[in-house]
Amino acid sequence: MIGGVTEPPSRETVSKTPAANSPDPTDPELTLESAMDRLDAIVQEVESGNLPLEALIAKYEEGITLTKFCQGKLDHAEERIRLISRDSEGTPTLEPFETDD
Repeated sequence: MIGGVTEPPSRETVSKTPAANSPDPTDPELTLESAMDRLDAIVQEVESGNLPLEALIAKYEEGITLTKFCQGKLDHAEERIRLISRDSEGTPTLEPFETDD
């Protein structure tokens, strides 16, 4: 505190301080759904316009971390998805999932 004015936290403090409601992406029990719910909450908080700059930056960092977690979960799920089709004899076969990229 300088002359009765509280100094804002340093960049190091802000980037190393976990958000209060932030799920840990390394937690094996974190689900895609709970991560997406948290992302939705972050978007609502940011769009409220009531956060100071440092809090916005922290929310942005948390959102990026959760987005990477969700993308990883979706990539893993896509690898597991197989379309069931039948060959000329009517026997079910598995084919790799293909996207329209």
